[in-house]
Amino acid sequence: MVEQFVGNWTLASSENFDEYMKAIGVGFATRQMGNMAKPNLVISVDDSGVISMKSETTFKTTEIKFKLNEEFEETTADGRKTMTTFTLDNGKLVQLQAWEGKKTTLEREIQDGKLTAVVEPGTIKTPNRCAFAHNMPIKSQL
Repeated sequence: MVEQFVGNWTLASSENFDEYMKAIGVGFATRQMGNMAKPNLVISVDDSGVISMKSETTFKTTEIKFKLNEEFEETTADGRKTMTTFTLDNGKLVQLQAWEGKKTTLEREIQDGKLTAVVEPGTIKTPNRCAFAHNMPIKSQL
């Protein structure tokens, strides 16, 4: 089911990203760069079920590799060290990040041919919403 997320995606729109970054403690300079970034997101999966998620911007490239339902340590683009778990829930790819007593949930799903993402930082009820346009398919193997 994760195969529906495989591909090359480019950010098309974003709402409330600055508020989200403030809520998780990202500093002013990093927020400014984050607000200007238009990431390209490349998602692939290999034959053993390892998923790769690579985010590329003019400022920074980050990549994580993981298996569903297995917790791992992630270093986020803003430098946080989180314990992260990905699951599939009703067609959504759900990412839970936990660090220093805080939590963020990110739900990705495919809607009308776009990859949408909703990020909720803990108790903040103004989620960051973004949509990624699908550029071109890539091979599902790394």
